[in-house]
Amino acid sequence: MAHAANHDPYAMQDPRTQYPQPDFSKQPQPAPGLAKEMVPRPDHGETSYHGNGRLHGRKALVTGGDSGIGRAAAIAFAREGAEVVINYLPSEQKDADEVIALLRAEGSKIVGIPGDLQNEAFCNELVAKTVKELGGLDILANVAGRQQYSKSIDELDSESFQATFRTNVFALFWLTKAAMPHMPPGAAIVNTASIQAYQPSDILLDYAPTKAAIVAFTKALAKQAADKGIRVNAVAPGPVWTPLQPSGGQPQEKVVEFGKNVPLGRPGQPVECAPLYVLLASQEASFITGETYGVTGGNMLP
Repeated sequence: MAHAANHDPYAMQDPRTQYPQPDFSKQPQPAPGLAKEMVPRPDHGETSYHGNGRLHGRKALVTGGDSGIGRAAAIAFAREGAEVVINYLPSEQKDADEVIALLRAEGSKIVGIPGDLQNEAFCNELVAKTVKELGGLDILANVAGRQQYSKSIDELDSESFQATFRTNVFALFWLTKAAMPHMPPGAAIVNTASIQAYQPSDILLDYAPTKAAIVAFTKALAKQAADKGIRVNAVAPGPVWTPLQPSGGQPQEKVVEFGKNVPLGRPGQPVECAPLYVLLASQEASFITGETYGVTGGNMLP
């Protein structure tokens, strides 16, 4: 059975047992899935992430901010002093309501804007609404993603292939293009790649190439954006315990053993990715651009 140790990330402890380890229970959900339905529930930093004012006064847009890594980034940004807009699908409203209520109770400014990133017009509208709500934009965290496994190319239809690319790559392009005219020197874009960009799984024939595209997009855009004083980096997670996995991102038999094969023997928790998003968004990363940072439990990036 999965079990956990001390969830205080600031206490020195064995990283292998700091968070739940497999085996987990089968827990199928319809896509895109809800964190509140997962067992064990993911740790997004609700009680474990402590801020230190590293993003005081910043204005951030986080896609996929209702759950998973996006939620962890949104919580961390807010606790570091940023005002935050989160985007999510309308079907994810229950998860979004949780994080909005949590951060508003702490005195943070957080705004939820639901909508589908596969729609270019909505991506433009999302950026415009963010700028209006926050009075500007200087952090764009592109976290939202689509992942649905297919055991064979014969089972992967064009509609699903296109939906994955539209969500993971096209939306990133649309949002970035809309956001950059609003972003001052010192602003930061943090994209979300994956270890799948480097070590693709056979069942993620559409998802893995989108993540490779994000790595290349990040490197190319960083060269362009340097002339504007805007830094562009990416985080590349390994297996992380999010709703993406039980809602079709993995077969249920792989959900049961999710994370078992990494050197640390367990999946990461969303909160374990949050410090990288904070670093890359903050002025502490002033000389870092065009990089991809892995958070993989030991399955190293090349």
